[in-house]
Amino acid sequence: MPLEVQEEGSVEAGLDALDTPIHTSEGSRLRQIAARVLPPVGAIVILVAIWQALWAAAFWPEFKLPAPAAVWSQIWQLVTSGDIGGLFWVSVHRAVIGFAISLLIAVPLGLAIANITVVRRGIGPLVSGLQSLPSVAWVPAAILWFGLNDRAIYWVVLLGAVPSIANGLVSGLDQVPPILPRVGKALGAGRFGGIRYILLPAALPGFLGGLKQGWAFSWRSLMAAELIATSPELGEGLGQYLHNGMSLSDISMVFAGIVLIFVVGVGIELLVFRPLESSVLRARGLTSSAR
Repeated sequence: MPLEVQEEGSVEAGLDALDTPIHTSEGSRLRQIAARVLPPVGAIVILVAIWQALWAAAFWPEFKLPAPAAVWSQIWQLVTSGDIGGLFWVSVHRAVIGFAISLLIAVPLGLAIANITVVRRGIGPLVSGLQSLPSVAWVPAAILWFGLNDRAIYWVVLLGAVPSIANGLVSGLDQVPPILPRVGKALGAGRFGGIRYILLPAALPGFLGGLKQGWAFSWRSLMAAELIATSPELGEGLGQYLHNGMSLSDISMVFAGIVLIFVVGVGIELLVFRPLESSVLRARGLTSSAR
């Protein structure tokens, strides 16, 4: 058999091997799950152990550092009474609605900043400045403008999330190779077609980073607004629960509120953004075993 034919057959076999899906055994899947679950669980166990040791050493009085058992008792009381569902619902649904509205505003704004030079020069620095401004600074003004109602809270959430999402989109679009829009234009793609089918898909990995940051700013802004803007008309969310703990000088209640706020943030990251990011990277062949 000629050498050229053998080399061609080897190349075809190698290409076929690349296209063949990799099948993992049940044992390897369990090891992958364990490798992802055990490190954060171990970190939490170590953190709680240090917390328990500091409490037992009595470096601080009980009203400054509660025992982990006392904090867990507060959380369990919320679970058994059913109040935890109401706390989560009030805060999470506000965050989701505010984030969705922020997305509708930030995407056109980011596209305009990235593609129109005058807009980038005029509005771009203002958006970056708003991103660096703590959203809690808007709470007093929002209360004076709208009163103690949901509109004031949503206003604070928008001002916290929109600049971050818009800047994330601009950053992702700036990293798109210039050859891609040119190729799209050569193939007949119009302005909106190029944005929809070329720019946005190409900028998606960077845009996802902006979305994650936008959600973080949205959640932080919401907690700041709920902490300050307290009213029976607003209902009791996690921020209000934390404020009540401070008003009652109940440190275990304060720590329980902090833990619940942290759980929501981590849960949204693991249940929403992590799978979305993994699917995007997998579609581009950028998956890593470290993820």
